[in-house]
Amino acid sequence: MNPGDVNLQQLLEQAQLVQQQLVSAQQELNDAQVEGSAGGGLVVATVNGSGELLELTIDPKVIDASAPEETAETVADLVIAAVRDAVRAASELQQEKLGPLAQGLGGGGLGQLPGF
Repeated sequence: MNPGDVNLQQLLEQAQLVQQQLVSAQQELNDAQVEGSAGGGLVVATVNGSGELLELTIDPKVIDASAPEETAETVADLVIAAVRDAVRAASELQQEKLGPLAQGLGGGGLGQLPGF
């Protein structure tokens, strides 16, 4: 074997290991729950590590029965902000869990492996 030759068996073993780690990390993300909030906690969104909305809690203090249209707009804005905050937290968790796997593949996924 020449010094520049690729050991295909070693490459396949490495790819299988990375695949197992990826499956494990994805399962951890699906099981994880992160929260985002808005309005000082008046609206709380809970998403899993993949960003899927699991729960949305709205504090009754947000509701003003004397101004239903304004309340509806306020609640909608708070919900959007809370969900965005939760999705951002999920994205950070994804980076934490999946980032090292991408680095293990040369920092750029399969594109960094010879022949890909």
